[in-house]
Amino acid sequence: MKERLKHAVKRTAANPVLRKSAESLKPKRNIWGVLGVLFFFILPEIAGFIWGEEITAWAHEKTLTDPTEAGRKLYWLVEKLFEDGGSYVNLGIGILLLFWLVWDWYSAKGSEDPFNPS
Repeated sequence: MKERLKHAVKRTAANPVLRKSAESLKPKRNIWGVLGVLFFFILPEIAGFIWGEEITAWAHEKTLTDPTEAGRKLYWLVEKLFEDGGSYVNLGIGILLLFWLVWDWYSAKGSEDPFNPS
């Protein structure tokens, strides 16, 4: 079983289609890539952890008072988005993407070990 799993991992790692799709997911090594990870993965989750209850209460109040159907649906979505607070999964993905950016930046500079750039 271990051998089958090792073989499957090697086959998956060598798959050019998977490599290309993983490369397309990686943020670019510029300010927009870093800001994108911060603004779309990390900051919303931190806001959810800190102000999740307040955002949910505000959205629920707006859902009850908004005169338009589209507005009620929008506030309902905001309420559902923040009702459980932040997501550790999304926060972890954001941190891993930032780690990947730093690792790629240091490896592009020619350093062997990105955390020991001597």
